[in-house]
Amino acid sequence: MLLGIDVGGTHTDVVVVDARGVRAAAKVVTNHENLFESVNGGIAAMLREVDAAGIERINLSTTLSTNAIVENTIEKVGMLVSAGPGIEPASFTIGDQYHRIEGALDHRGAEILPLDEKRLEKAIAACRKAGIKAYAAVSKFSTRNPAHENSMREALAGSADFITQGHAISGNLNFPRRIATAYYNSSVWRIYNRFADAVEKALGEYGVRASVNVLKADGGTMPLAVSRLLPVETILSGPSASVMGILALCDIGVDSVVLDIGGTTTDIAVFASGGPLIEPDGIALNGRNTLVRALRTRSIGIGGDSLLRVEGGEVRVGPERLGPAVADGGVLATLVDAFNRLGADAHGNTEASARAMEDLAKKNGMNGEELARRAVERATAFIKSSVDEMIAEINERPVYTIHEMLEGRRIAPERIYVVGGPAEAFRKELARAFSLEVTVPRDYAVANAIGAALARTTMSIELLADTEMGMLMIPELGVSREVPASYTLEEAGEDARRYLIGHLGKTAPGERVQAEVVHAASFNMVRGYHTAGRNIRVRCQVKPGILEKYEKGVRGTC
Repeated sequence: MLLGIDVGGTHTDVVVVDARGVRAAAKVVTNHENLFESVNGGIAAMLREVDAAGIERINLSTTLSTNAIVENTIEKVGMLVSAGPGIEPASFTIGDQYHRIEGALDHRGAEILPLDEKRLEKAIAACRKAGIKAYAAVSKFSTRNPAHENSMREALAGSADFITQGHAISGNLNFPRRIATAYYNSSVWRIYNRFADAVEKALGEYGVRASVNVLKADGGTMPLAVSRLLPVETILSGPSASVMGILALCDIGVDSVVLDIGGTTTDIAVFASGGPLIEPDGIALNGRNTLVRALRTRSIGIGGDSLLRVEGGEVRVGPERLGPAVADGGVLATLVDAFNRLGADAHGNTEASARAMEDLAKKNGMNGEELARRAVERATAFIKSSVDEMIAEINERPVYTIHEMLEGRRIAPERIYVVGGPAEAFRKELARAFSLEVTVPRDYAVANAIGAALARTTMSIELLADTEMGMLMIPELGVSREVPASYTLEEAGEDARRYLIGHLGKTAPGERVQAEVVHAASFNMVRGYHTAGRNIRVRCQVKPGILEKYEKGVRGTC
């Protein structure tokens, strides 16, 4: 059995899934002051339904890293950055302790300027004085040679609780993105690891011995132990859970829009010919581009608990959420209460919803039904305009799905899929607004947890080989070895697959792994009039998807 946990903005959804389908499901209120309490409550709810010994694997989706960045509760980071001629690191300053260290490597990893050790010592001393304990060390072309980043790490011995080295994040060459990614990774490291400690402690107390994985932004999972070193990869794991949930529940074969309507926000995703779109180069965090590959999603401030108010005769919905719906014991009318008043939903205390809507309407010269109708129409119109805007932006650039790049492809949605607590209540309004068929899966209320439970382990690596220098590197795996001058592109592809499958075989035992080369290039290096060697680059990955063993049990519910 698989246990899936999705920590959302309003509720934490939990499910237990086996080969026959969903065995048990529950929702607990998310405590943002103590997310561990939410996870703990979800685990307890499931263990009242199933035997802990039968749980083989736990997949967890958490908003922790995302919330920390958005709410600016991240830790201060000591940034040690070296670039060399041709680029000015100061242009990419991030954080209060950003230090430029002289030193440079060329595009092949050869040192052209030694690292300035005196400036490095001075920078570390300044960080110590500021009480910094988390660091990031980034040098340009470190994926070709991590020597300067390793020197920074050695200089920090005894001063740092954690250090992110730029070359370990990704094999992709993009210096500004690497700086931002390393910074955010270190900034959320401590808060994320405290959460991971608490989860492991709770599982131990409950006697659960299953492996634990965490959902990534690209819709795949990584082992909890790996996530401790790369917590930035858990950014946007919530929206990716809804995408994987739809993949698990429905057989999508056409251009589609997926809406995950929660209590606080609505997450939007777009599918092209049945495949979810992805940001191949990385998402932006607080306006800074990163190397975090992610499913392409957008969040807007409309949810079931969005606050209703009237301003200047206009009905407003959200983006504020100031507590639960009146139907759930809250004190202020929300969108859920509006649906209850219209009879489109029967959630919680419907009589309390009706009273709250009438009270708010009376204060603003309306009746309860009119106010409810206008609120629902406004929320639906905002969702529709947000989807239209997202699709227009997508159609301005090449379209990338998790399967392939679709050159010149324009997205034209043919169907809307909706999950989340208020999904059924929204069905008719969305069908009217989009003039498309709207599908709500049977297990729509816990689709995110199902998606988290069934998501398989993914990873992407870059193999870089220089036959003139006789070196091969895979930065993400810490692989560095010699290769002969005769080393070929075909050999590089096979090595990339072998290393990736071998790594995942250790971190995700028992999973069937299919690694494929998605990019391969070889360039001759010429000295004088002769070829001196080849520069080889291979990208290999295991794509996001659903564990086949369990897919049949949940598929067909829509």
